[in-house]
Amino acid sequence: MTNARPPRWLTPMNKVVRAFHRLGIPTGPAMVLTVPGRKTGRPRPTPITPFEVQGQLYAVGGYPGSEWARNAAAAGSGTLTRRRRVRHVRIVTVPPEAARRVLREFAVKVPVGVRFAKSAGLVRDGSPAEFEALADTLSVFRFDPD
Repeated sequence: MTNARPPRWLTPMNKVVRAFHRLGIPTGPAMVLTVPGRKTGRPRPTPITPFEVQGQLYAVGGYPGSEWARNAAAAGSGTLTRRRRVRHVRIVTVPPEAARRVLREFAVKVPVGVRFAKSAGLVRDGSPAEFEALADTLSVFRFDPD
């Protein structure tokens, strides 16, 4: 689908999730990814929902061209925070041909991400095949220990 946009509630919700993490309060499967901004170099924290596929940790950019995904791709490394536990990671951009398998898993393992994609206008029903078709549209990242 074209003209996908983030929902209006996203920015305020991200602020709430980041505040909860600073306080050590769990927010479901969400973690906060912090990477330096492309232009300023200042830390840019963003809540994401990573998930495992065959023992490796992945995340999917919420919509095409999202700033956090562009920053993550440019940075190549950052931190993942869950509650107050911080771990350094290398951020590897997954090429579209490999992203197809990961996106199929995303559709099954990350229901909150499916709801987000529906509200952003990226998918209609959220099926694995529908997500697989977004491999050339959405950024997919693998997080390796740093």
